[in-house]
Amino acid sequence: MMDSRQRGTALLVAGCFFMEMLDGTIVSTAAPRIADDLHTTPASVGLIITAYLVTLAVLVPLSGWLTARFGPRRVFLAAITLFTLASLACAFAPGLGVLVVTRVLQGAGGAMMVPVGRLVVVSGIAKQDLPRAVAHIVWPGLAAPVVAPLLGGVITTYASWHWIFLLNVPLGALALIVARRLIAPGTPGGAPPLDVPGMLLAGTGLAALTWTAHLVSETGRGPAGAAVSGGATAVVALAAAVRHLLRARHPLVNLRTLRVPSFRAAALDGALCMAVVSAVPFLLPLLFQEVFGWSAVKSGAVVLFVFAGNIGIKPATTYLINRFGFRPLLLVATLGLAVTTAGCALFTAATPVAVIAVVAAAGGVVRSVGLSGYATIAFSETGEERLRDANALFATSHQLAAGLGVAIATVALRGGAVLTDGARSAYAVAFVVLGALCLLPAVGALRLHPAAGDAARTVGPAGTRTVAPGRSGVTRSTVSDSRKSE
Repeated sequence: MMDSRQRGTALLVAGCFFMEMLDGTIVSTAAPRIADDLHTTPASVGLIITAYLVTLAVLVPLSGWLTARFGPRRVFLAAITLFTLASLACAFAPGLGVLVVTRVLQGAGGAMMVPVGRLVVVSGIAKQDLPRAVAHIVWPGLAAPVVAPLLGGVITTYASWHWIFLLNVPLGALALIVARRLIAPGTPGGAPPLDVPGMLLAGTGLAALTWTAHLVSETGRGPAGAAVSGGATAVVALAAAVRHLLRARHPLVNLRTLRVPSFRAAALDGALCMAVVSAVPFLLPLLFQEVFGWSAVKSGAVVLFVFAGNIGIKPATTYLINRFGFRPLLLVATLGLAVTTAGCALFTAATPVAVIAVVAAAGGVVRSVGLSGYATIAFSETGEERLRDANALFATSHQLAAGLGVAIATVALRGGAVLTDGARSAYAVAFVVLGALCLLPAVGALRLHPAAGDAARTVGPAGTRTVAPGRSGVTRSTVSDSRKSE
């Protein structure tokens, strides 16, 4: 079982994950107040959101190399320090330009903080303890986009937007103190030369894709040509990056880790689920406020039922993984996410709030189970020598998906507006499209081997587990689980 240090480290990384995800979403609620205070427009304030997301997308792939070069403890402590100091600088920024710069620094800290912290957790833990550790890490990141609208509204209504950033200062200071006590010093593992071409190509492609997503998610502002050129740049740069990374001797991100079927499912199918998960908390408040005429507080309070579902199922995720296995659990979770997301299309102003709350809570349950499952199976059959590469690629794919989710929802909403003649119908189309998108990872779950990820499970009354053939260099066998008695 996890010891107190491992459990504490997992909770520490969970707190850092929450801070990073919250800062990526909460600012949008405060954009009008920030614009008034800095004498600019809300559209211009959108730059501070994009600057943060672009920085995350560009620097997350670098986390693996930095960890190998300087050691996880040093990088993790530096990331927390940078994130905390940048948050303080954001709160006292005198103008938009300075605020954008400080948000870039904040994003640089966030890009290192969570991937490196997760690597510390998964590299020092027995495979059978992965589900419990991942359950600690995942749920705060799921909660942040749901809590952000209500928390941002309360802060900007009863305090000032500066407190959005000032709240990170005591939290960051506490995280730094705890991290110094929990994370033992380690010896850097001898990093290969930095893959500069891979960094430039991947960074350019990811930045262009994130910027394009920002332009698409804007409500019709700006020339369409900018989004088209940004998208074209992203496609060309990412295609060149993939070609280079597959040929390089020491690639920045090792794409060969995708050869492990369980990790491939986690990185690709899990990313699709993450895109839908990030899109739903964006669409629901808009539906409630723009179509139903609810207040921001009421809509934020109802969306919190998604968070209630996340929290309610968390204690059971480890049991469910051990009892049923990854393949059936991921299949049920992805189909459940498809049904609860598409089910939002049936909401009307006359729908009882209790019914909406139940559907939202059910959606929270399946998204928590699904993403916990993907985050666990990602490392269940990945060898220790490839763990750093797998962690960097997993973090990159899911961070990118979280940023693209809003853009996908926006495109679906605009398409719905073209195809239908009412606002509610447009939202209905958007929810159905997002629900249909969840069917792709459901197909991927069906294609998983029945024993995929069983190295991370404790199953059966005799404490045995089955390992899939060809995974992690082992053959199909029954392995006694000595940890069952702990």
